[in-house]
Amino acid sequence: MSEGNWCMKLIFATHNQGKLKEMRALLAGLAFEVLSADEAGVTEDVIEDGTTFEENSLKKARFVSEKTGEWVAADDSGICIDVLGGAPGVFSARWAGEGGSDDALVSKTLLMMKDVPEEKRDAHFETVATLIDPSGKHWAFKGIVLGHIASAPRGVPRPKLPYDMVFIPEGHDRTFAEMSDEEKNGLSHRGRAFRTLRDFLLKQNVV
Repeated sequence: MSEGNWCMKLIFATHNQGKLKEMRALLAGLAFEVLSADEAGVTEDVIEDGTTFEENSLKKARFVSEKTGEWVAADDSGICIDVLGGAPGVFSARWAGEGGSDDALVSKTLLMMKDVPEEKRDAHFETVATLIDPSGKHWAFKGIVLGHIASAPRGVPRPKLPYDMVFIPEGHDRTFAEMSDEEKNGLSHRGRAFRTLRDFLLKQNVV
C-alpha cells in the first residue's frame, strides 16, 4: 500500500528515534502508519517501575493507548550480563543514573567487566513487545539474542542504543554497532519480537 493510503495508525510508545527507525523497518509493508508517541501528541513519559520487561512494556503501551485510542505497540528492552547476575536488565537505560549519557552507560558496563575474562563475558539482549488494540486487549511477544560483551566499544553508535557498541551476538565477531541496520534487525532481540508481532497481525487479518 502506498504512503498516503494508510487505513490505520499504529503508535509506537517511544521517544527514542533509534528504536522508531528499527520499528518502521521491521513493520514496513503493513497497512499501518507507524507514528512515534511524540507524533501522536503524547510527550509525557510513563514511570518505568516494573520489575520485568513485560511489566514495563505493558505499562508504556497502556499509557499511550489510553491517551490516543489507537493501536499501540511498546517494548521494554535491556541487556542482561551473566556475571553481574543479570544486571543491568530492566535498569539498562538508567544504569549510569537518571539522564546518564550513552557514553556513560558504555563506560560503566566496561568498568564493571574490566577484570572479567573472555570466557565469562556472556550476556543476552531481551525485548518484550506489547500490542494493544483500541478496545484495550493486549498481547506480548518476546525476543532474545545471546552473545557476549566486547572488551572495548566498537562501531558507529545508533541514537539511544549505546549497548550496540559492546554487544557481540553469538556466532558473530562484530558488535551490533558494526553491522548495518538490515544485519542487526535480522539478528536482534527487538527484530525477533517485532517480527513475531508482525506475523500475529497478519494472521489476525488486522492488516
